[in-house]
Amino acid sequence: MQCLPTAPPERAGDPPTLFAMVDQPSVPLAPPGDASPLPFSRVLVTGGAGFIGSALVWALNRRGVERIVVADRLGTDEKWRNLVPLAFEDYLEADDLLPRLASGALGDFDCVLHMGACSATTERDATYLARNNFEFTKALARWALSRDVRFVYASSAATYGDGAQGMDDAAQDPAALQRLRPLNAYGYSKQLLDLWAARQGVLDRLVGCKFFNVFGPNEAHKGDMRSLVHKAFGQVQETGEVALFRSHRPDYRDGEQTRDFLYVKDCVAMTLHLAATPAASGLYNLGSGVANSWNELAGALFSAMGREPRIRYVDMPPTIRDKYQYRTQAEIGRLRAAGYAAPVTPLADAVRDYVTHYLDGDRRLGDDAR
Repeated sequence: MQCLPTAPPERAGDPPTLFAMVDQPSVPLAPPGDASPLPFSRVLVTGGAGFIGSALVWALNRRGVERIVVADRLGTDEKWRNLVPLAFEDYLEADDLLPRLASGALGDFDCVLHMGACSATTERDATYLARNNFEFTKALARWALSRDVRFVYASSAATYGDGAQGMDDAAQDPAALQRLRPLNAYGYSKQLLDLWAARQGVLDRLVGCKFFNVFGPNEAHKGDMRSLVHKAFGQVQETGEVALFRSHRPDYRDGEQTRDFLYVKDCVAMTLHLAATPAASGLYNLGSGVANSWNELAGALFSAMGREPRIRYVDMPPTIRDKYQYRTQAEIGRLRAAGYAAPVTPLADAVRDYVTHYLDGDRRLGDDAR
């Protein structure tokens, strides 16, 4: 079992250790990349109260766009709080969206950022996922295509399954997409839309974002689907330690399973770049391009909190062992070829920004007036 290094014991007169000397920036990180005005006069953001959707509204505001219509299902959780600091023109419940678009009651848009979906990888109701993630997206895409409206939608890295077919977004023909084997119904619901668009010959008129492991502000409402950073922040505050899954494969040590972790501020900068680039089309991996271990992520969290690492490894539930991804890493060559040149925020810097300016104080994007 491999554990993260701990700080040496302090002696009288010694300077504080690294864990007690965390250099915290006084202001939050700005989104990376281009900050120029966007070429959109009016934008529809579905899932706009959710995690990535509300972050997109925040990023649009920062670039001068406030003529935004937000569609979502607010329900009984507190994702409404994500909307409070943001500027937008109108809000409507998602069930009313398609009828009001069809009637023309919502007016014109020149861009649709479709982030609305059930994102629970543990959801077992495949009928619900097919209707909510596939059929709804297909209907909205058809509406946008019929009016020549820019359409950017959330696909997922979950379509790659265990990665046996690779995680390269270069091959986008139906045969290549068909070879992918998602490990859960959520991933399959996303693959259905990718396949539909490819088979209908319209994928080159859409942009699908294959999000990898996105984390950051505005995810508090997601329950079990929150990132480890959010969950572990609470664990460390309560118990002083972080629980990670033990490896059940001999080729991976405990905590050395890897993920491509992407800060939400990078995620929305990448998404808006693709939306604003007319030549960009098809599927794009949105990740950091780097595989970091859970141990490394936990170490970054402890450092940001000024604590010594204490990690406890627990057995993975049998129900997810055969569906668990031991490694993800995005190939982001297509994103770079589409002109996105900004460096990706390093994991430690992203975790520090998240902890310092959002988790510590329970703040949302926009609360900082940035």
